[in-house]
Amino acid sequence: MAHLHHYKATTTWIGNRGTGTSDYKAYDRNHNIAIDGKETLKCSSDPSFRGDKTRQNPEELLVASLSSCHMLWYLHLSAVNGVVITAYEDEAHGNMEENKDGSGQFTEVTLNPRVTVSDKSMIEKANALHHEANQMCFIARSVKFPVHHKPVTIAAS
Repeated sequence: MAHLHHYKATTTWIGNRGTGTSDYKAYDRNHNIAIDGKETLKCSSDPSFRGDKTRQNPEELLVASLSSCHMLWYLHLSAVNGVVITAYEDEAHGNMEENKDGSGQFTEVTLNPRVTVSDKSMIEKANALHHEANQMCFIARSVKFPVHHKPVTIAAS
């Protein structure tokens, strides 16, 4: 039987300028996302959709979630497979397609992890573990678009 996990986040819109949504341009897209016991995320929509560019937006958070989930699984799999990772950084990119009616969907996300292993004999296994991490990542398994990986792995000097 599957073990069920529950997650809770409270999203509060703070963009009412006094007239609510009386007009498309009459309100801000700013909102806060609170998760018990954690720092509040200050969010907005993408600037292309009248959002505040200084705040995170849902599209960025989706890309970041995929990157973070992949990294955590990758580090776990590396540890249990004897691959010693000494540094990891990922510059993830997502592509979203906007439709004529204003709706849209992500078409792909590409993760670009730069990984350092403790010994060059680990590079091949380190690269192979990205596929397995993608198969295990809860977020990647939940999206309906492809999540690609373009890893670069080097050995520590």
